[in-house]
Amino acid sequence: MAQWTSAVGAAQLGRLLTSQQDRPAGPGTRRPPAYRALADGIRLLVLEGRVPVAARLPAERELALSLSVSRTTVATAYEALRSEGFLESRRGAGSWTAVPAGNPLPARGLEPLPPEALGSVIDLGCASLPAPEPWLTRAVQGALEELPPYAHTHGDYPAGLPALRSMIAERYTARGIPTMPEQIMVTTGAMGAIDAICHLFAGRGERIAVESPSYANILQLMREAGARLVPVAMGEGLTGWDLDRWRQVLREAAPRLAYVVADFHNPTGALADEDQRRRLVDAARSAGTVLVADETMSELWLDEEVAGARMPRPVCGFDPAGSTVITVGSASKAFWAGMRIGWVRAAPDVIRSLVAARAYADLGTPVLEQLAVNWLFSTGGWQQAVDLRRAQARENRDALVTALHRELPDWEFAVPRGGLTLWVRAGGLSGSRLAEAGERVGVRVPSGPRFGVDGAFEGYVRLPFTVGGAVADEAAARLAAAARLVETGVTGGTEGPRTFVA
Repeated sequence: MAQWTSAVGAAQLGRLLTSQQDRPAGPGTRRPPAYRALADGIRLLVLEGRVPVAARLPAERELALSLSVSRTTVATAYEALRSEGFLESRRGAGSWTAVPAGNPLPARGLEPLPPEALGSVIDLGCASLPAPEPWLTRAVQGALEELPPYAHTHGDYPAGLPALRSMIAERYTARGIPTMPEQIMVTTGAMGAIDAICHLFAGRGERIAVESPSYANILQLMREAGARLVPVAMGEGLTGWDLDRWRQVLREAAPRLAYVVADFHNPTGALADEDQRRRLVDAARSAGTVLVADETMSELWLDEEVAGARMPRPVCGFDPAGSTVITVGSASKAFWAGMRIGWVRAAPDVIRSLVAARAYADLGTPVLEQLAVNWLFSTGGWQQAVDLRRAQARENRDALVTALHRELPDWEFAVPRGGLTLWVRAGGLSGSRLAEAGERVGVRVPSGPRFGVDGAFEGYVRLPFTVGGAVADEAAARLAAAARLVETGVTGGTEGPRTFVA
């Protein structure tokens, strides 16, 4: 019986392998044999989760034709992978990917580093900051005081606590977008919101237009739901959205959904201006596409020129009735990732459909956490906590930028005016190999292809502003050490990362 659960075609594998471009080797740099380079490339794709474990690989002859190499090269690479534990084979069933005994299975998203590893590894994988105390403690204490009346009920509120729905609606109204509580559903984080939207609007096989690059965990969520992702390229630096291209893609591909992060885009940090937002909504309306606007970063402006009232109107401000735009918000980025409270703003009929479908998913969001967020909104604690969060992120951003300029002067990036991430072109090096080398030297960094579709952005890494001061200096020094390993070809061969964290 075959042990594989999915398959990777020769053309797809070829594209993924071709995307792994390193800086041209200098004098004296070791060049591995062709079979070794192929084996290392497949191993790296497995370790990153870009080729799943238990995925059937193409037959030797098929892959050799696709890559324009000899069948002997492919056969020798497969044999090397088998000897290292990254490939299993059975006569008549083919060959499929594996991981050696003792290695954790690679994940497809950006999971937080396990607490036990925090002492030895600097985590630049997860774009989240510690809780803004004392506001977390105060919010939980306030929630406990409000809990007794709810404890006498069943505790199931599929649309969210009425008090929190009303508070969120009032916050939109205060931003100039009249909103009723009936237009709000409280969810388990932004991920829960987008998962519910995808299941309602985009069944398996439906097209979803996404920015390229885009948030890795959302891309993987959509893949797991069976969506066909249609990438729309972002501009260089912080220039953002090519609206002519968006209009063309929406017209020609006719996607059911489009997903955008217009406020301090993850990972690039770009901020869409009002004209871009208006034109994007108009294009979606004309194409009959539902536009999902993720505004989880909207309150994380860091520079005075985009402060407060100078921020562009929300995307839903150009579609106040919610017939085209569905907005997703969250407490996780602006407050704390451990506060798993998100929300959806949409037309009342869409909210009713989402709530009805929730009966077959998670039923509802934890009451205590909803009460904590409602306490923050109603007491002014939210604003003070977000002010603290901005100060932390600004200080960390400036420290990381200074350290990178010093340690890695040939790496290129634009400094965003808000959000939590730098999108860095890594001086001609492979982001995937940098991520692997980083595991060896004690810095965890996600590679660019995690934020793209089918191998794009191999030359990039994403660096969040989650560390500052001496830790930012040390992180940049370790990244420089990882870059030297990649430049000298040390990351290849049979030895895997010291510890693997996806």
